[in-house]
Amino acid sequence: MDRKTKYWIIVASKDHVKKGLAEGFAQACHGKSGPLKRMKKDDFIIYYSSKQTMNKPDKCQEFTAIGKVADEETYSFQMSEDFCPSRRNIEFFKNEAVSILPLINELDFIQNKKSWGYPFRFGFFEINQHDFDLISQQMLKQEYV
Repeated sequence: MDRKTKYWIIVASKDHVKKGLAEGFAQACHGKSGPLKRMKKDDFIIYYSSKQTMNKPDKCQEFTAIGKVADEETYSFQMSEDFCPSRRNIEFFKNEAVSILPLINELDFIQNKKSWGYPFRFGFFEINQHDFDLISQQMLKQEYV
């Protein structure tokens, strides 16, 4: 049975996204494994960063990274004595960060355009191919093939 490709948004501060980009992994929802286990090899992810830095007020409001799930493995990584988050290996694409503001009216997953930040409070959610294509074309400056 062929599984349809899925497209996911993960919410994280831009400083955290940069670490994942450098090391080729994704974390979601403060290290929980559940969201990552929903992803399958060859699904696509886009990171959205509402802030530049976690726990600071500096706004970002950009899609900051895009990539493809590299394998089927969800694994734990001991970051510190009391923090062992789950991770997924991601093949990230070279991209430009893109502001969400000019895209809000065209994105299906944002139903209430006045409260456009609402969907991001979940930290991880699936989007449709239309929304993925719209965002990825801006980030990659070309149509994804």
